[in-house]
Amino acid sequence: MTDNWHPLDPATAGEYLAGREIMAAAGLLADPVRFAYYGLEEPPKDEVAKHEAAEQGPADRRLRAFLLNLESGESTDVVVSLTKGSVVRARTVDTAAEGQLPIIDSEYHLVEEIMAADPDWQAALARRGLTDMSKIRIAPITAGAYRAPAEDDQRRMVRVLAFLQAGEHDLAWAHPVDGVTAHVDLIARKVLRVIDAFQLPVPTESGDYDDPAVRGPERTTLRPIEITQPEGPSFTVEGSLLRWQDWSLRVGFDAREGLTLHQVELAGRPVMYRASVPEMVVPYGDPRFRYWQAYHDTGEYLVGKWVNSLERGCDCLGEITYLDAVVCGETGEPREVRNAICVHEEDAGILWKHTDIFNGSAQSRRQRRLVVSYFTTVGNYDYGFYWYFYLDGTIECEVKMTGIVFTAGHPGGDHLYSTEVAPGLGAPVHQHLFSARLDMSVDGPANAVEEVDVTGLPIGPDNPYGNAIAQRVTRLSSEAVAARAGDASRGRAWRVLSTERVNRFGRPTAFTLHPEPHPALLASPGSPLAQRAGFAARALWVTRYDPAHRYPAGDFVNQSPGGGGLPAYIAGDRDIDGQDIVVWHTFGPTHVVRTEDWPVMPVTRTGFMLRPTGFFDRNPTLDVPAPPGHCTIEHGHER
Repeated sequence: MTDNWHPLDPATAGEYLAGREIMAAAGLLADPVRFAYYGLEEPPKDEVAKHEAAEQGPADRRLRAFLLNLESGESTDVVVSLTKGSVVRARTVDTAAEGQLPIIDSEYHLVEEIMAADPDWQAALARRGLTDMSKIRIAPITAGAYRAPAEDDQRRMVRVLAFLQAGEHDLAWAHPVDGVTAHVDLIARKVLRVIDAFQLPVPTESGDYDDPAVRGPERTTLRPIEITQPEGPSFTVEGSLLRWQDWSLRVGFDAREGLTLHQVELAGRPVMYRASVPEMVVPYGDPRFRYWQAYHDTGEYLVGKWVNSLERGCDCLGEITYLDAVVCGETGEPREVRNAICVHEEDAGILWKHTDIFNGSAQSRRQRRLVVSYFTTVGNYDYGFYWYFYLDGTIECEVKMTGIVFTAGHPGGDHLYSTEVAPGLGAPVHQHLFSARLDMSVDGPANAVEEVDVTGLPIGPDNPYGNAIAQRVTRLSSEAVAARAGDASRGRAWRVLSTERVNRFGRPTAFTLHPEPHPALLASPGSPLAQRAGFAARALWVTRYDPAHRYPAGDFVNQSPGGGGLPAYIAGDRDIDGQDIVVWHTFGPTHVVRTEDWPVMPVTRTGFMLRPTGFFDRNPTLDVPAPPGHCTIEHGHER
């Protein structure tokens, strides 16, 4: 460990190897045991505070691993202490009651081998004129939990869809083999059943967007854009500590959650202790054949594990600082991903501007933001997770979605659940629902949440002309009360306020969460999907801080029976007024696919903002200098 080491720093390759040796010495890694997850077990807040006060390491540096025995299916949740060199916990997971571990890499290859050798699968494809198994691409998809048949939910399994890839550069997603699926037991290593429900012709039109015949000639009219900072960037990075203007924060990375932010402060004052996007669910809306198609990309597939290595000029422009990340595969061996996190600052348009009709002043200021981001590829979709920090104290989280829409056959004509994007090729309606975990600390750990609606008032004695607009403020007193729906018709937002600090007007200092106007989970409340993705049914949840409550759908999401995560966290209905609280926000779009989204989807954006509300006594950007040139006239005179 270096002199600048901090307990919230990401685990290093050396630490992962040391933890692996501890587990091996304890007999936990005998073949065929594999790692389904491996990451830092962050110390509780009080331990971090002791470290910072005494400027010494915490009592314990720990790692957590999910271990899967590929032959027996036994799943073990392990915590090791690097400090003590010992196993702290090794608990067998009750997979029937809790859920399965995430899918691991070798299982994808295993499914390909199983399917290629299965006679029923071969026969189903032969009925469609497909006999060359080398041209069939297998998409193993997490199975969910549907109680039909019930014994399937007790197995570690996937459901399989097929795509045709006739040539090396062919885009397989353009050629789905629809109407047939297989259920595969990963531990027994066999096909349980092949379901051949219907036949549609395999679409033939090419989706290879690199092919000039598909994309057309490249345009030649774009002139170069150069973004330069001759004096270098305005931020500094020391280990995991990032400082920019009045902001400071620590940057972490996890194989499951991806990018994590810690100890976010503004002007030396705490705002958030920890921020991440620890879960997402992508449910598809075709009820007939693929009713089970719904991915928890974080809990089932580990979005951080698939992080991209970014390239200057391709993924980020300007004066870039890259941070590497360390993730581990199924053997527990660390892999360093070069340029996993991009840090840069960029112009963000007008910050403020005014031309005064009385004193002749005409002034403009430019907004700027610090950007911390990464990109990951999970199957057909690519997701960019961006955190923006603005000069005026605003925090924005944005997810950029691109890649390839998941495809199916399309019978032609109008179709309630799907868009035809090429002849005979459909893309089903689906949702992308993300859960942000915001461990708030606005001016300290004692916080509360108010729901703020705006509404017009009826004509009456106090509003004779009917023009009044009023705020309706509701204090959320307990965890059960704070499970809230969004309401764009009322401009609904949620204010996170300090219960210990006020501004110069005697009002609590606060940050307000501004959501986007998207629907929550559209699956029926009684559906198996809604049971497993209960977090997505509400736009807001507020819980008392508990270091064990990290994941909104629960620790073990794959084939979970449901009820875990946030619905379980709030079961005690604890007081949240003036407490150390965590705010969870569900956000994301319902994607009715356009023809313009094929064959590769232009970026769609979604996210939310946290804006200071009485956190400052006035506009905190009055000290931002005017841009060079003729942008400022003060009292009739150019400055």
